[in-house]
Amino acid sequence: MSAVSFEPVSLRAHELGCDRGGQPIFRGVSFTLSPGEAMILRGDNGAGKTSLLRLLAGLLPIVEGSLEVKTAQAGWQNGNAAGLIAWQGHEDAHKRALTVLENLAFWARIHESDYNLNIALKHVGIAALFSFHAGQLSAGQKRRLALARLLVQNQPVWLLDEPTAALDSKAAKMSEDLIASHLNDGGIAIIATHSAFAPKGKVSELNLVAAA
Repeated sequence: MSAVSFEPVSLRAHELGCDRGGQPIFRGVSFTLSPGEAMILRGDNGAGKTSLLRLLAGLLPIVEGSLEVKTAQAGWQNGNAAGLIAWQGHEDAHKRALTVLENLAFWARIHESDYNLNIALKHVGIAALFSFHAGQLSAGQKRRLALARLLVQNQPVWLLDEPTAALDSKAAKMSEDLIASHLNDGGIAIIATHSAFAPKGKVSELNLVAAA
């Protein structure tokens, strides 16, 4: 893969709590992740896996506990991972009228990334589709494009919500390999999934239970 240019970061959560519509989703979530580490989020539907990802990204408020980020330039600071993340959610967020390559170029510009777009497409197996409009892609091809977007965003923290949805077994293995490579480069990955997802590397699991 192309050389990454992000600065490694660490994340530390202590007794996090999150609400939705004034009702508690989860309470007491704690973890620490250092460069090169991943965490798999498990739990029943409604336990708060997606909500935790959104909280880490700064899209939901912390109602209890604390979240800290450590960068190479500073020690532990209260905050969230906003500005340090690449996100893959349930929705692929592609612009249907743009080509595959144009979609990647759009995200590269936003993140001021010089990651080679064609190499990213080769890594996810859709280099031949570079001129296709995103609206022409199958569900699995759209998920592959979303994985390519993770690469070109070139951020230290990957937040992934069911990354293997719509992927066949070969593509799911490719997804695991991409994450393993990201960890090897000093990145962090937090993955919400119901599948038997097992990227190589230092991987922990966190089982979320909905608040009573």
